[in-house]
Amino acid sequence: MPLSLAEIERQVSQLTLEERTRLISFLIATLEPSDEADIEAAWEAEVSARSKEIQEGSVAPVPADDALARVRRSLLSSSYR
Repeated sequence: MPLSLAEIERQVSQLTLEERTRLISFLIATLEPSDEADIEAAWEAEVSARSKEIQEGSVAPVPADDALARVRRSLLSSSYR
């Protein structure tokens, strides 16, 4: 009998950051045409590399709200030049 969505969610919540990242890549790949395999492989490699950098502490993640605020400030300041 297939697992329920609730059971899958419970199990996924127990995965490591790297495992969840790989799962996300896999799920996205299942939604897209298979002729984009090279692009998906490149994205998976990028995601894995960035995940490893975060886990090793060589980079610090930036909350999305902060990142978007930085982009907005940058765009606004460059539009007045």
